[in-house]
Formats: sequence, structure tokens, C-alpha cells
Amino acid sequence: MNENVIGRVAEKKLLNRLFNSKKSEFIAVYGRRRVGKTFLIREFFDDKIVFQASGLANSGTSEQLKSFFQSIKRYDVSAEKMPEDWLDAFDLLISYLTKLNVARKVIFLDELPWMDTPNSGFLSALEHFWNGWASARKDILLIVSGSATSWMMNNLILNHGGLYGRLTQKIHLQPFDLNETDYFLKTKHINLTKYELAECYMILGGIPYYLDFLDKSLSLAQNIDRMIFNPNGELYREFDIVYSSLFRSKELYIKIVETLSKKVSGLTRNDIITAAKLKSGSALTTVLSDLENCGFIQKYNVLKSQNNAIYQLADFFTIFHFRFVVKSSFYNLQFWSNIQRTPEFYVWAGYSFEMLVMKNIEKIKQKLGIQGVRADIYAWRSKTSDPGAQIDLVIDRQDNTINLCEIKFSESEYLITKAYDKVLRNKISAFITETKARKSIQLTFISTYGLKRNEYSSIAQNEVMLDDLF
Repeated sequence: MNENVIGRVAEKKLLNRLFNSKKSEFIAVYGRRRVGKTFLIREFFDDKIVFQASGLANSGTSEQLKSFFQSIKRYDVSAEKMPEDWLDAFDLLISYLTKLNVARKVIFLDELPWMDTPNSGFLSALEHFWNGWASARKDILLIVSGSATSWMMNNLILNHGGLYGRLTQKIHLQPFDLNETDYFLKTKHINLTKYELAECYMILGGIPYYLDFLDKSLSLAQNIDRMIFNPNGELYREFDIVYSSLFRSKELYIKIVETLSKKVSGLTRNDIITAAKLKSGSALTTVLSDLENCGFIQKYNVLKSQNNAIYQLADFFTIFHFRFVVKSSFYNLQFWSNIQRTPEFYVWAGYSFEMLVMKNIEKIKQKLGIQGVRADIYAWRSKTSDPGAQIDLVIDRQDNTINLCEIKFSESEYLITKAYDKVLRNKISAFITETKARKSIQLTFISTYGLKRNEYSSIAQNEVMLDDLF
């Protein structure tokens, strides 16, 4: 097995343990498209995989069966008869596997949702394969993967039929974090500053497939122009490709993320219904759940209240698409290079930096020395304060302390002015008054380069900088 896969420390440890298990194991690997699910399994297990097949996009049952049969023939030349249905197909797989004289049989079925075409009987055949044969053995390691996270959740992870409780493990593969992104780029001989890495992450979101297109001979801005804004670029049509491949009825999904892109602080479910002119009901619930499971949006509570949850756009590439790509011109091939350090750039960077912070809560807790302290994470908005007050990140700790986090993106040390000091004090006062907080309150300032020391900087009891997120 290949232990040299970049990052994925926890995942590799788990996969290694499952490979050495004394019983058959059934693992589901899911996550956002392009996040590296297939690469992880293929590279980690390498020549240990005894059978691999992949579903075909936008294909019918007969094409799926033919492709599966051709995969079997590549491993077992004695296979002759084309299967009539999925039960026959899995029976052919069993016949092949029983011939193998290896201690551990790793089977990888990739893009599983595409195999499950309407009325094909695929799921029941998979259930029969696992329940009726594989689970009774001790030598099978069955790994299934898919980018259609909603299908993976509903049909495997939350299945209430024949596969209920049958999965022995699941891996929700996340994008690279900042450290993994840095290390990955260094293997390509691309050395970016921490600031540039943050900007890169706020565009490409730590997606290995996207990062792999970066050219070491170009600046970051030139790379983004070439990859995203040039009609011949590798990611020029990526937004449509991703949403079309994940969701069969993509229009409603795109409508919701587009609606959320217009409100950086997020919207409640009722706000979404009003702004997008939608109907409430199970269909909307499904779409919101699918988008959340795929990592495109995130749901967080306002003051620990489940009844007023906020939905916020959380996929960096999608945010970037609606902020800039839809506004760019076919003739402006240097769009990103020209927009650098403009007011529009700073508005986007401020919002995206907030998202970057929210995805690194554990690093922030580590910097504050409270990594072992249980804490509730939520946002807060004043209902009565004039002027209005809002705190995007509240860390409500079990050790009788609350961190009110102020998040600011800047290209140098951030200067707290007299006017801004007044704003901060109003936020703290409003929070204490309205929440009747009885815990100690600490203002925590999170920024790229920290605070510039002056007569107002002492209002922040704690500081977290970009370096601390690595």
C-alpha cells in the first residue's frame, strides 16, 4: 500500500486498520466532486485492489451492465456471458473473487450513484452481494464511492432497507486544509506566501483537482486568469459541470446558492423562500440537505437556537463564481489580475476570509489554549441595538468564558480607530445586555497580520492571525 498520499492522515490510518481487519469490511467514501476520493483509494491500495469498476455518467442500465462486465473481463478472462441484470453481474464478480488466492480482497466500486439507474435493481443486488455472500466471509474489503452525496447519504449511510446498519465505516472526505494545500503545492515546486496561500484557498477551496492545474511559472493571479477566466481554461465551465454532475435537477440547487451568494451573512429558511420565490415543503428540505451534505452551504445556529438557523454559502469556488466569474467578459482575459486590490476585491476577500476562519475553528481554539474545552459555536445578531450589532463567531466555552470574535482581512496590521473602537464596544454591550450573559467576555480579534498597536488595540484580549490557521 502507498503511504505517500499527501495529507489524509486520519483517513490513511483508518484504511490501514480496515485492511488489516480480521473480518469483512464495507466502507463508503463520499464528499464533494473533485475532492480526491478516487485518487485516495487507488493510490493508497495500489496493487492490493483485486477488482475495480466505475459507474458511467448519464448512461442507462444496459450501458452500466456492459461497463461492469468489461471490468470483470479485464480481471477474469474466463468470463464470457454478458449479465442480464445486476444480480447476474454480482454473481460473476463472486465467481471471480472465489478463484483468488489472496488473503485480503479489496474491491472498489467508484461513482456508485451512477450505477443505480431507475428500476435497475442495482441496490437490491448490492444488498444481496454484501448480505448474502461478502459479509459472511473474513477476507473482503468492499469500498464504494460517489460524488452524489445525497444518494450516498440516503441509500447507504442512512439506508433503512437491506443495507441498514451494514456499513462498517464511512469516510466523508474533506478538501485539503491550508497545511495540506501548502504541502501539495510545494510538491509541484510552487512556493506561495501564507497570504497567497490564503487567497488561493479562498478561490479554489483546497480542492486537489483544481490545485493540480496551477503552473509554477506563473503568478497566482496569472494562474487564476488562465484557469478560470480564459474560455480555454481547465476550470472555465467547472461550475456548470460540478452542479450538473451532482444534481439531476440542478436549476433549483443553483437558484438557492445564487440567492445565498447575495447575502454574505446568510439567510434563514424563510428568507430563502422569500428571496428565491420558492415554496416551502419537503422538496426544499431535500435540496438544502443535499447542498449541506455536499459542503456547498453550511447551517449554523443563532445563539444556540435551532429554530432560527442561518444558511450560508460555504463553498469557496461557488462564492468566487457568483462574485466574479458571472460578471467577467469573454474579452477580459486578465480579469483577476486587473481586479486585484480594488474595493470589489476587498469585499470578496473579507467575506471569504470569514469563511476560512469558520472552517478552522479547531486551530483557533488551539491558539487560544482551549482545544480541550467543550464549546458551543454560533453566530449572534442584535434584535434591538441601534446601530445594529452582529457577531459572526461566538465561542461559548464551558469554562465560564465567551470569546466574541471579530474577523478582519487586511494586507497589513489592522488599525483600530476611535470610531471602530466605539463599534466594538457597542457590540460587546449589546451582546451582554440582550443575552444576559453571566460569563466572562473576551474580545478576540482574528486577522491576517494582527493588530497595529495604538491606544485602542488593547480592547482585544486575544489575537489570532493567519499564521495560526496553518
